[in-house]
Amino acid sequence: MTERDAILGFALAFALAALLTPVTARFARSVGAVDRPRARGLADRETPLLGGLSPESFMRRHWQKKPLLVRQALPGVVAPVTRAEMFALAERDDVESRLIVRDTASTAGWTLRHGPLPRRALPPVRRPDWTLLVQGLDLHVPAARTLLECFRFVPDARMDDLMISYATDGGGVGPHLDNYDVFLIQVQGRRRWRIGRCADVSFVEGVPLKLLRDFEPEQEWLLEPGDLLYLPPRWGHDGIAEGPECMTCSVGFRVASGEEIAADILTRVAETLREEAGRLYRDPQQRAVANPARIPAALQGFAVAAVEKRLRDRSMLELALGEALTEPKSHVWFQAGGAPIDGAGVRLDARTRMMYDDRHVFINGESFRAGGRDARWMAQLADRRRLSARQLRSLSADARALVDDWVGDGWLHGETDGCD
Repeated sequence: MTERDAILGFALAFALAALLTPVTARFARSVGAVDRPRARGLADRETPLLGGLSPESFMRRHWQKKPLLVRQALPGVVAPVTRAEMFALAERDDVESRLIVRDTASTAGWTLRHGPLPRRALPPVRRPDWTLLVQGLDLHVPAARTLLECFRFVPDARMDDLMISYATDGGGVGPHLDNYDVFLIQVQGRRRWRIGRCADVSFVEGVPLKLLRDFEPEQEWLLEPGDLLYLPPRWGHDGIAEGPECMTCSVGFRVASGEEIAADILTRVAETLREEAGRLYRDPQQRAVANPARIPAALQGFAVAAVEKRLRDRSMLELALGEALTEPKSHVWFQAGGAPIDGAGVRLDARTRMMYDDRHVFINGESFRAGGRDARWMAQLADRRRLSARQLRSLSADARALVDDWVGDGWLHGETDGCD
């Protein structure tokens, strides 16, 4: 047995508790507050989006603490897609979609069907009590990405996606809770929301949805187009369309558990270690045994020491965290791009996830060392999601070659308008 094998075999068993303290604590600190908002000029700027609060005030008073209702947060808002465009998206196999119907004829009272959903699978629009959900609308529709940008005063490490729901009269998904921070934006029609804290998080049995069994709402509002409701994680909520053609956008922010983060990081560390040649386990003093099935204490100690050694390597763990946070979802893929355009700037593809820390740049699950001027421009590319032609010319030859590779992979695209 090699050191590498010992690490792979015993990592999950021995490492979770030790890992959670240094890495996830730092992660929790970073994702719960605005990341250097003053550098982007957002921290102290009051905005109608948050009911006259600045992003900094909102984060301090409401984020992960209590709900916020904002009337006319986005006056004159227009749905990022039409009904027909949304139905067409639901037909595609690269788009996550779900159809939820309140069906009194069924034993459970509800039916759930996952996409792709051909048009014939959807009930007539005149029929009440059904909802169509499309996840990741920001990956496919520029107007949805623009709406999502309004909420980038929260770190991208927490950002999940923008989901849109279409509901006929009475449509909804039932009383439920999410492990998400969510901004619910009414973009068309009307929806009545009932919300409340959940003392009992048990679910109704025999239903294809996780519906709260004992939901007791504390507050209730009817949202009109342009209204916004923010909910912290694990607040019970139930939204029901009142009238036809109801569309609601949900901007969601992931709230991962320490165990989930640790498991993802350890998996990535293990993959890295597979390529390394480690120190071999040796037991020249091993004596003959009468109980051959008993695990030797020396082997246990060897495995624990090997794992602890890796857990003390903070840079490796932070590298794995950055790669995990930027990994695209399994259904996301990129079309190969063309050659870079001379004299043009670049912008990130809507599906590209790019972040950075003090020493590295992370993009779509890969990591790169960065320093000096290159690091500053890469950070700007991640923050603003574009670089001008002039800024590209400031990159080193190695960094520019990397950007050209990303263009070829379809992660970035040339941009000729307004780049300088």
